Amino acid sequence: MPDITRIVCLLICAGFASAQTTPDFEVVEADIAQVHSAMKSGQINCRALVHLYLKRIDAYDKNGPGINSIVVLNPEAEKRAQELDRRFAQSGLTGPLHCVPVIVKDNFETKGLQTANGALAFAGFLPANDAFQVKRIEDAGGIVLAKSNMAEWAFSPYETVNSILPGYTRNPYSLQRVTAGSSGGTAAAVAASFGLVGLGSDTGNSIRGPSSHQALAGIRSTMGLTSRAGVFPLNLLADIAGPMARTLEDAVRVLQVIAGEDPNDQVTAAARSHLPQDYLRALDRNGLRGSVIGVLRQAYERPTTDPEIARVFLAAVEDLRRAGATIVDPSTVEGLKSIQRSKELGPCMGFKYDLNRYLASHGGSAPLKNLAEIIKSGRYHPSNQRRLETAERGVENGPASAECQAEHNYRQRVRDAVLKTMDKLKLDAFVYPTWSNPPRLIGDLNTPHGDNSQFFSPTTGFPAINVPMGYTRGGTLPVGMTFFGKAWSEAALIKLAYAYEQSTRHRRPPASTPPLR
Repeated sequence: MPDITRIVCLLICAGFASAQTTPDFEVVEADIAQVHSAMKSGQINCRALVHLYLKRIDAYDKNGPGINSIVVLNPEAEKRAQELDRRFAQSGLTGPLHCVPVIVKDNFETKGLQTANGALAFAGFLPANDAFQVKRIEDAGGIVLAKSNMAEWAFSPYETVNSILPGYTRNPYSLQRVTAGSSGGTAAAVAASFGLVGLGSDTGNSIRGPSSHQALAGIRSTMGLTSRAGVFPLNLLADIAGPMARTLEDAVRVLQVIAGEDPNDQVTAAARSHLPQDYLRALDRNGLRGSVIGVLRQAYERPTTDPEIARVFLAAVEDLRRAGATIVDPSTVEGLKSIQRSKELGPCMGFKYDLNRYLASHGGSAPLKNLAEIIKSGRYHPSNQRRLETAERGVENGPASAECQAEHNYRQRVRDAVLKTMDKLKLDAFVYPTWSNPPRLIGDLNTPHGDNSQFFSPTTGFPAINVPMGYTRGGTLPVGMTFFGKAWSEAALIKLAYAYEQSTRHRRPPASTPPLR
C-alpha cells in the first residue's frame, strides 16, 4: 500500500508540475494572439504562462548570460494570474490584454511596487497609484510582471546603467554591447522573451533606440495621444511613454489600450478630436502599395555613418519599393539649417522644473522633495553628478516665460518646415535608419554613437515607429528603420511599417537566451 500511495502521489505531482510548466507551449517569440489562442484551446492558462516567464528571468537575467534587465519582480503577479484564470473560466478573455505579462520601465509608477527611476534616492518608493498607462493595461487584463532597469533619471540615450542595480544591462544579441537609451532594460527583457510586451519612455530616443538595438517594434506616438501621468519626467516638452514589443502587432495592441485623454496630463486634451481609432485595422500586409515614402538623408548622413548600416538601409528602401511604395530620394526638409541656427538660447522648463513639480504633486509621499535634496543625499550614479548639479544651478523658466515662448516658436517653425516638405512631395512618411552606427561596446563613450532620433520626432511632437530592418557585423547586431510622419498619423505609419515588417521578417530571437529545456 505505501508503494501504491507513493506511485499515485508521484503521478499527481507530475501532472501538477506539467500543468504548471506546460512544456508544449513555447514562450520564446510568442505573441499576444498566440497566447490567447492557446488559452482558448486549453493548452495553457495564465498562471502557467507567468510561471514560464519567471523561469526565463531566473535562468537568464542574473544567471547564465546575465542580461541584468530586471530591477524587481512583482510578488503579486502569480496571484493576479490566478484571479484571471478564475475569471477566464467564467466568461473567457477579460480584455484585449488578458494575461499579457508586461515589463514596465522603472520610471512608471506601479501601485505598491518599487518605482525608483533608476536611482538609489528613490529605493523603496512605493507609489499609492499606478501610472495612467499601467492602469489602462491592467484594466485591459494585463499583468505587471517586473520593473526593468533604466539609465538613471532617463539621462543617457546610449547605455543602461544606474545606481539601484549593479552593473550594465547587456544586449542579448551581443553581451559585450549596450542596449541603447534609458529604456534599454525593457528592450533587453522583451527581446529575451522575459515577458510578452514592455513599456518604455522616449524623450530623445529611448523607445526607438533600444528597439533598434534589440530588433523590436517601438512606437513613439504623437505628443498628446498618450498620457505621461505617473511617469517620472525628464523634459515634458518631449517626454512620450509607450509600447515596445517583438512584433508591431503587439505594440499596436498596447497602443490601442493606452491611447486616450487623461485629465492629469493636460497635453492629452488634444487627442479628444482624434480618438477613438481602431489602430488594429491599420495592420495591412499590403499597406505599402500606392504609398509615397521619402528618404530623409538629413536625419542620418554624417561623416561617421557606418557604411554597413547605410548599405542595409538602402536595401530596406529597395524592399519598400518592391512592396509597392514610390520612393522619393532625397526628401529634403527645406530651410532646416536656417531654423536651427536661429534658435534662441535659454532653457524652457526642463528637468529641474518638471521634476520638482512632479515630486511636489506627491504631497510628501516621495522620499525626497526636490532636486536639491536628491543632490544632497548623494544617492545617485557618480556619472550623473555634474548633470544634476548643473540642472540645480539653472533657472526655472515656466511656461509663460519669454524663453518658453521662443522655444514653442522654434518648434512650430520646425513642424511647419516638415509639413511643407511632406505636402510638396505628397509624402505619406519619411524613413531613415534609427541609428547610423551599430551598438557600442559597453563602457565605450568615444566611438560614434549614431543616434538619429533626437531631433525630428522630439522637436515636432510628430510620431515615429521603429521596426527591424536587418543586422550588421556578420548578421549579429540588429539595426532598425524609423517611419516618421505627420501629427496623429499613427494609423498611416502603422500600415506602412507593418507591411514592411511582414514582407521582410527580420526579427529573430537572440542566441544568448534560447528556449529552456
